[in-house]
Amino acid sequence: MTVANIRYRRLGYVAINVSNLDASEAFYRDMVGLEVLPERGPDGCRFLRCGSHHHSVVLFQGAQPGLKRLGFEMESPQALDALCEALDGAQLTWTEVPEAERAAFRLGRAVRVVEPHTTATFEFFESMQELAGRPFQPTVAQIQRLGHVVLKTPRFVEAARFMQDVLNFRVSDQVAGAISFMRAFPNPLHHTLGIGKGSRPGLHHINFMVTEVDDIGRAIWRFDKAGVPVVYGPGRHPPSGSMFYYFLDPDGMTVEYSFGMEEFPEQGARPLRVLAPGPESLDFWGSRIDPRKSAVGEIESAGSVPGREQ
Repeated sequence: MTVANIRYRRLGYVAINVSNLDASEAFYRDMVGLEVLPERGPDGCRFLRCGSHHHSVVLFQGAQPGLKRLGFEMESPQALDALCEALDGAQLTWTEVPEAERAAFRLGRAVRVVEPHTTATFEFFESMQELAGRPFQPTVAQIQRLGHVVLKTPRFVEAARFMQDVLNFRVSDQVAGAISFMRAFPNPLHHTLGIGKGSRPGLHHINFMVTEVDDIGRAIWRFDKAGVPVVYGPGRHPPSGSMFYYFLDPDGMTVEYSFGMEEFPEQGARPLRVLAPGPESLDFWGSRIDPRKSAVGEIESAGSVPGREQ
């Protein structure tokens, strides 16, 4: 098999650690607009969704708010096999998710690996159960999907190279010396993952894509009334063309609403662009950035990243 056989369907879910499960559940339900499932998962975790699949976000009780793991759905079982072969070729240890845990998270075959440059745990799975006959019902925002996750690390160049060369992510755009915007090929969205430069590994932000600009307009006043801190925007990103609005959850982790995004064909996609460093490459409108943006978000340690024994 080759790297070209590694093909993705979508960004499946993000699992985050929070300091207060009840407070975070209420925030992501009432302020963000996710649906909370009544069932509880392992360790009392909470499942939330913004689409037809079982979950888009999982909340875990944790000592330090931040990223627990990140899940991607593969296009086929063969694509997952190709990914595992690529990890072997990179001499990285990966693990099969046990059947009991997969059942609790409504997943088909799944594997996990620690990405060595961000130290983040990535999960790749064949499928996730859909809730047939129970469509997601939008409330305060017409959320389309979990859009993307951005991580930060001092080794962001190496991390982006690993995602590209080993796992067949494609770079859509870069801000020189600052961030790479990557799509999970052949998913057409401009980026489902961003790798940015930071002084240490961390979660930069989580994004939800909304259906109309009015979703952002309503959020402006909903957050104002509720005292939700807004840390960037509204504005418009030059790389993806998305209109954006960044705010903080109860733990101070950064969340983004975005509207609109460039999409790429599988064949004949335009070349990546390298934008000059500076705020004008991140926002056409010149919005002020609050220093609290992306300041909170530890990456849960999964131990060392040993090479696979030969």
